[in-house]
Amino acid sequence: MSELRVLVTGASRGIGRAIALRFAREHAAVVVAARSSQELDALVAEIAQAGGRGNAAQMDVRDYGAVEAAAWRASEFLGGAIDVLVNNAGVFEIKSIEKLDVQSWQRMLEVNLSGPFYVVKETLDALRESGHAHVFNIASIAAKRAFPGNAAYCASKYGLRGFSDALREDLRADGIRVSTVYPGTTDTAMLAKIPGPHDRTKINQPEDIAEVVWRAYNAPAGENVDDLDVPPRG
Repeated sequence: MSELRVLVTGASRGIGRAIALRFAREHAAVVVAARSSQELDALVAEIAQAGGRGNAAQMDVRDYGAVEAAAWRASEFLGGAIDVLVNNAGVFEIKSIEKLDVQSWQRMLEVNLSGPFYVVKETLDALRESGHAHVFNIASIAAKRAFPGNAAYCASKYGLRGFSDALREDLRADGIRVSTVYPGTTDTAMLAKIPGPHDRTKINQPEDIAEVVWRAYNAPAGENVDDLDVPPRG
């Protein structure tokens, strides 16, 4: 089997980090992208220890120019083709509609919705070059259910779900799969922002989402992997 070529955004911690390391254990070449170069450098070392080849690409998904530059560097490292793209970069904040300011609204839409569009736009040629590419958009249960204080977050994740559905139709003729992943409450840094208490033995761990992504990538051609729920451990 030839070396898998992978790009993961929002990879410095949590779900993105777990996905990067999951593919590294399969000896993949993994480009990890995030805003923090220090955390990315440490992750690249972990990728090598896990058996993969890693490369860091500093990227702020809100900045189209930064996405363009990072996507070019990623494609160069991966030999011009991307087999797996994981749009994981995301932000979360709970604010009631009375307290939801324009800046917070724009930030969540820019990172959670415009960001994946920018990344897909700039990696499309490399995805097509793969011959068997798979795009994963990491959404949330909030893409299916509304929660109080989540007007901006739900809007961004519902939007990402719609983007995925339409992207799938656009790329079907190219043989590119598009999956939307819907994690529930997950034990990441975002957990501190969600009112608790939380039983960590019953909620998702980042590795659970990583395993769902890995299995979906390896699913037979006829298997439906359009929408991927991640059930809680409990």
